[in-house]
Amino acid sequence: MAMASRGFYLACLLLGALGFLCILGTTYWAQHWRGGFAWDGGKHMFNWHPVLMVSGMVVLYGAASLVYRLPQAWLGPRLPWKALHAALHLGAFVLAVVGLVAVFRYHSHAGITHLYSLHSWLGLTTTVLFSCQPPEAAACLLRSCHPVSVDGVCHLRHQREAVLQPNATKPYHSLPSEAVFANSTGLLVVAFGVLVLYILLASPWKRPELGVLADRQPLLCDRE
Repeated sequence: MAMASRGFYLACLLLGALGFLCILGTTYWAQHWRGGFAWDGGKHMFNWHPVLMVSGMVVLYGAASLVYRLPQAWLGPRLPWKALHAALHLGAFVLAVVGLVAVFRYHSHAGITHLYSLHSWLGLTTTVLFSCQPPEAAACLLRSCHPVSVDGVCHLRHQREAVLQPNATKPYHSLPSEAVFANSTGLLVVAFGVLVLYILLASPWKRPELGVLADRQPLLCDRE
């Protein structure tokens, strides 16, 4: 058990480092190669989109999916952990909405058609489905999804979308250094997603079986 806990915390430290590098890499790419950030409808406003999506729907969403893997969350009052889980989800959603506002406003200002790519269809659909998650799902659905976390599976899809984001609008041969950096950042995003899924699926790190319904009590109904 001690070895399993040590491995879990090492994996969490690695995950935190990867998440930080994902956000830092995306921000540096937008600042260094895309001219920085603005909120005026111009092309620099678009740069908020990848940064906010990676920060929210990748990093914060991944962190939210792992809250109940923390051994400290297995015992004692559950309300603080539910509040943390909800806060991370809310933060991810807010950042995603602001990121969508940025890209839609940029498209409107530049006269670009909205939702013309598969990326935009998948991204908007995923965000809408994310916002429609009920506070608690039916017990049968939770059992059918266990031990595979729905959050983790959706999270990996968000990451694949984020990897597709860096630059499909300019000739590849004209930006070799940017392409190398963007692709490297994309690999970090993929590694983050794979590690999240590994932590969710690793048997020694799963929450002890105390009953599916007990694990998914409503946020404001703490029975402890």
